[in-house]
Amino acid sequence: MSITTRFAPSPTGYLHLGHAAAGLIGFEHARAAGGRFLLRIEDIDTARCRACYTEAILADLAWLGLVWDGAPRIQSAHVAAYRAALDQLAAMGLLYPCFCSRAEIAAALGAPHGAGAVYPGTCRHLDPAFAADRMARGDAYALRLRTDAAIRQTGPVRYHEAGEGWISGDAAACGDIVLARKDAPCSYHLCVTHDDALQGVTLVTRGADLRDATPIQVVLQRLFGWPTPGYAHHALLTDAAGRRLAKRDRAATLRDLREGGVTPDQVRKIISCRIGNITSLS
Repeated sequence: MSITTRFAPSPTGYLHLGHAAAGLIGFEHARAAGGRFLLRIEDIDTARCRACYTEAILADLAWLGLVWDGAPRIQSAHVAAYRAALDQLAAMGLLYPCFCSRAEIAAALGAPHGAGAVYPGTCRHLDPAFAADRMARGDAYALRLRTDAAIRQTGPVRYHEAGEGWISGDAAACGDIVLARKDAPCSYHLCVTHDDALQGVTLVTRGADLRDATPIQVVLQRLFGWPTPGYAHHALLTDAAGRRLAKRDRAATLRDLREGGVTPDQVRKIISCRIGNITSLS
């Protein structure tokens, strides 16, 4: 059976070796199976995304020799489709507005600010009229999924992980995830599941840091009646201190490497030395 993979970077900076690994893994598996490799630009976060970074992504991938099938999907051009999906969830009674700031959530949990805290459900039971009044006043808010109610509709989560077989996931551990904000029409979880289904992605290859997000994304797939692809979460590239490569830490970019005389073949060898054979999903 032919497979379809995708590489979906956000244009918030230049690509580094970690991005190259993710792109190459998806590309090599699609080509080895005679399948399709898609490129998606996840640029919904208009406050951080820049057109110049999108252009740089295309140039870096071309330099690496990654040829994608069809035109890249630009998420910011499809906001209406994501809003329609949100409307479906609202009609199912699965969304509610949340007015808590990140600092307030961290304080409620006694956790460091922004330390991956799971939302405690503070606004889940707000009076609808009170919530509507705050939204009408222009207060900042997010739309959250009633995860417990969603799970009751979808049942237990199972998905196939390459090299491991069928996995039972705990979507409840993700809490009531954000699906939209007042200043952002849709979030990662909604957009990624919508587009994987629309584009016919059959194998999601991505870093191990996103593995914990898989169960809640399977819940969204089931709510909408979308197919659940297979997953292959690969090891992350790290720096000398063992920290995963990240834009915010100014990891060396592919542009830096190229200008320093590094070749695409050398990039592949560096990646293989750090995380193993990029054509292996085990």
